[in-house]
Amino acid sequence: MFETLSDRLQGIARKLTGQGKLNPDNIRDSLREVRRALLEADVQLGVARDFVARVEARAVGEEVLRSLTPGQQVVGIVHDELVSLLGKTPVTLANSSHVPEVVLLAGLQGSGKTTFAGKLAKWMGSRGKRVLLASADVYRPAAIDQLETLAPLADAGFWRAPEGSAPQAIAAGAREQGRVRGFDFVVLDTAGRQHVDEVLMVELDELNRASGAHHVLLVVDGMTGQEAVRIGQAFAQRVGLEGLVLTKMDGDARGGAALSLRQATGKPILFLGVGEKLDALEAFDPARVAGRILGMGDVVGLVERARAAVDDVAAARLAERARRAEFTLDDFLEQLRHVKKMGSVEEIMAMLPGMNRQMREQIAPDDGKLKRYEAILLSMMPRERRLPRTIDGSRRRRIAAGSGTSVPEVNRLLKDFEQARTMMKRLRHMPRGLSRLRGGRG
Repeated sequence: MFETLSDRLQGIARKLTGQGKLNPDNIRDSLREVRRALLEADVQLGVARDFVARVEARAVGEEVLRSLTPGQQVVGIVHDELVSLLGKTPVTLANSSHVPEVVLLAGLQGSGKTTFAGKLAKWMGSRGKRVLLASADVYRPAAIDQLETLAPLADAGFWRAPEGSAPQAIAAGAREQGRVRGFDFVVLDTAGRQHVDEVLMVELDELNRASGAHHVLLVVDGMTGQEAVRIGQAFAQRVGLEGLVLTKMDGDARGGAALSLRQATGKPILFLGVGEKLDALEAFDPARVAGRILGMGDVVGLVERARAAVDDVAAARLAERARRAEFTLDDFLEQLRHVKKMGSVEEIMAMLPGMNRQMREQIAPDDGKLKRYEAILLSMMPRERRLPRTIDGSRRRRIAAGSGTSVPEVNRLLKDFEQARTMMKRLRHMPRGLSRLRGGRG
């Protein structure tokens, strides 16, 4: 996410913090580089210019220039202004007194609305909400079928209108079905439409009224660039949006849309789509996104991913086995699967403070290695995973052949496992050490 912009801004930040003294001239030179980086990332010219002007106004003050760490203070100002540009505080779907709440999705064709509908249903479901999915897209072949396929994967309900129903009738019917069947939310997918297509924009107005939508969200492809801003402004003026969703943000999208949309439309960004899977959805948090862009990491986001990937029972069981020094290859396999649930290794490392792209490329294992390790572990017999010391040379050859890998890779996995087990043995002594720090209690 924001890789190109992040690399540029982190390089500028390192130059600033590496200088012992700063003066108005070298601050302005650095900020010119910041403006170029923003423009290359497809940030609107006016937004980039105003951003740099605000940073400069604060950065050339006497308090900063006389500071012992002026470079760090300037970077802190850049961070604060990024947070302000992105919206200051997180915004979520406000709870309405109406049940069900209707969420209407709008956007261009191919922006990812249907997939986002499934992701949103899964995200809400994980927070205890019952969601009904329905589609008023009667134009795209198999659009309704696609959403029906996604519904059970997202643990959501689905309603299909009678064949030949008009989009407006589908919108009204979906709301009524949500009410009768006791759902908390109805997520209504709609056909993709250009903001210059008057007929379809009139239809969107009618869908909004027919569904009684409480939330109208514009779904925008994060790789659209500055065109996303024009689209956002047009939909906001015509339909009355509540918020924005940026999809396909897991690639090397330049990110200008995210930095420009909030400012240009006056509407908050609510969600980021960060992958193809249904759980690859993040609630948008300006402070955390700004921290990632500047290489400060997102430890809170990392903890949230870990909690989502590992349930409390599994975590307690693993901790207990570690305390008893019973860590086996079965536990190692379970850990690998938890890491896979959290996302790619690249994504996880990007959330660690100070991890720029170059460092991640140098030290991160590729996701293919994790898949090969899982294949190796699954090629072992249950007894071999329980008792790794029984895996001799002939067994290693059999495991390598069964997993489509090589004996050296099997050897590397066993070595990594031994290192993990050694760490677990050390963790056994931590509770006693903590109790001494607490004055012997517990």
